[in-house]
Amino acid sequence: MIERRKGTHARPTAAAASGRWPVLARWWAANRRRLRLRRPAYPRPGRSGFRRWVPSWRQTLGLTGSFLGVLTGVLVIMYARTEIPADLNAFATQQDNVYYWADGTEMARTGDINRQDTPLDKVPEHVRWAALAAENETFYSDSGVSPSGMIRAVSKMVTGGSKQGGSTITQQYVKNAYLNQDQTFTRKLSEMFIAIKLDNKMSKDEILERYLNTSWYGRGTYGIQRAAHAYYGKDAAQLNASEGAFLASLLKGAALYDPAVGPESRERAVERWSWVLDRMVAIGKLSQQERDGYTRFPEPQAPPKPAGLTGQNGYLVETARAYVGAHTKISEKDFALGGYQVHTTFEKPRMQALTKAVGDVRAKLDPDRREADRNVRIGAASVTTDGRIVAMYGGPDYLKQGFNDANSSVVPAGSAFTPFVYAAALRDGVELERGKPRTPVTPATVYDGNNKITLRTPEGPYWDRAGKIAKAENDGGKSWGKIPLKSAVAQSVNSAIMQLGMDVGLEHVGKVGVQTGLLESSLGEKLPSFALGTATPSAIRMADAYATFAGRGKHSEPYSVARLTRNAAGVPVEKPAAEQVLPAAVAGAVDDALRDAVRRGSATPAKAAGPGAAGKTGTAQDNKSAWFVGYSGKLSTAVSLARIDPKSQELQPLDGIGGMPKGAVGSPYPIDIWTRYMTAR
Repeated sequence: MIERRKGTHARPTAAAASGRWPVLARWWAANRRRLRLRRPAYPRPGRSGFRRWVPSWRQTLGLTGSFLGVLTGVLVIMYARTEIPADLNAFATQQDNVYYWADGTEMARTGDINRQDTPLDKVPEHVRWAALAAENETFYSDSGVSPSGMIRAVSKMVTGGSKQGGSTITQQYVKNAYLNQDQTFTRKLSEMFIAIKLDNKMSKDEILERYLNTSWYGRGTYGIQRAAHAYYGKDAAQLNASEGAFLASLLKGAALYDPAVGPESRERAVERWSWVLDRMVAIGKLSQQERDGYTRFPEPQAPPKPAGLTGQNGYLVETARAYVGAHTKISEKDFALGGYQVHTTFEKPRMQALTKAVGDVRAKLDPDRREADRNVRIGAASVTTDGRIVAMYGGPDYLKQGFNDANSSVVPAGSAFTPFVYAAALRDGVELERGKPRTPVTPATVYDGNNKITLRTPEGPYWDRAGKIAKAENDGGKSWGKIPLKSAVAQSVNSAIMQLGMDVGLEHVGKVGVQTGLLESSLGEKLPSFALGTATPSAIRMADAYATFAGRGKHSEPYSVARLTRNAAGVPVEKPAAEQVLPAAVAGAVDDALRDAVRRGSATPAKAAGPGAAGKTGTAQDNKSAWFVGYSGKLSTAVSLARIDPKSQELQPLDGIGGMPKGAVGSPYPIDIWTRYMTAR
């Protein structure tokens, strides 16, 4: 019979054991005393205090041995149950990425992945060893895994430290070809077991060949052969050791080491390239004499423009792609695999109207006959009060000019910057005496609008860096006398605005500019001329900042992606939240001045857009830029114009552009483009 006690498991009685399990009963009778003697006594007898609870060395050794035995058993079972996957990862079946207009119709397709396998014997030995020196110099002697690297990686994950690879080339191939990029303990174990099995199943050369053919090199390329073409326009077999060292650098992170990304990436690439060559020397795979011959960084060619992105579409796709990269967790590598549906904020009818407006005005230029009409660059962008970028003009054609003039931060804003000075004064007041309370300012506050007034600080006249007292000059040398600030903004009276900037404090002005939408990096030095627009914001940012005035002081960061899916499943993408950055009364006062500028000020041609139009012209003091930024309803649009020397990338004067008479300042083209666009039907 079976006895049961509450709270215990059923156990056999002696009678039951002798009746049903005679062999067990006899064994228990013979060994009962010996087993009881071996059972560890815990808490330990003969000890007092905390020492009763401290295990003996035998107990510690036994527990450690038991733990290691269990762990070994688990690992053995997991290893036995791990199979090498039969299928490669998704890069073998990549898809296009599709971009859609705001109305849901298709705009463009991108995402062609370049991948072409090449035999290992077609890859020069020095190119192979460049990769090995960079990633796993003991590849030919290790077992496919790095125990120390695995311990380091796992310990970092367990303790919450930074992600560590800790991987051999075999492990990297396994991760790339069969698994995902997640830094998790279970993924690391699977990677390790598959790598060990793969190392036992394949030769080292076969693993290295597969690794080089499946590694991500950026620019939409998998594999050394396509990477050689993407960066150097040649087959992998034609690469030298220096070029191989650069391509090996990309294995650590293509987005970090591609010089085309920017100056910081180029600096990292040069440093990593030099290190790889030095490692090749250190492991005996490159002679010092040959290394000494590689002193110049092997500059890769510029990335090719994606086919099918002609006209303005390329600029739109580039902008949306950049937004996805900055506001989602999707890596460049994963995005290049394709399958994403990018639903943009761009509105096709507005894009067509803006492109036509720029084209119609550009037709007035005659670069063949007039030198002043050469090298003209126009950028334009439309942003709604909730931050949506609905239209953009980046240049004549993306495939001819990849540089996006709508997102360029090289063109001074000129007097189109003055609303930020005005807003700062209305909100923060002015400091007329150092250390005293700030004085409130209203639209009716009167300032001196005469030409060549002396700029003053609370301590007295402002002395410039040349040791001279600074003076403010108006366009055409005109003196306006005493003038209300609202009129000074509407009429672009430089002297009054410059002194207002000194009184409110240029740091206050810059803060308002950033809060309403400008980037801090575009502001530049805070000298007295700052109030007249030495800052170089992009057309996108200027349109967004003016949208804050149209939105009664409520600001949203500009965005170009409304929704993102992958194979119909939603993918999280950050969208900006509106924030009240200016009091509604202050924004309303600025709006009133900008409407006045259109009604009877410096922007009267914009009246054609209707009674709700508001805006401001902008001309740099050295006549090297012209702007118009304005809005009607909830749509704000900025248009910039400049001449940029293609060799030096320096701004050139606008004198004589479009056949304008000598001495004329600025250009009527930005406000002409804006008006044509806003009145398009």
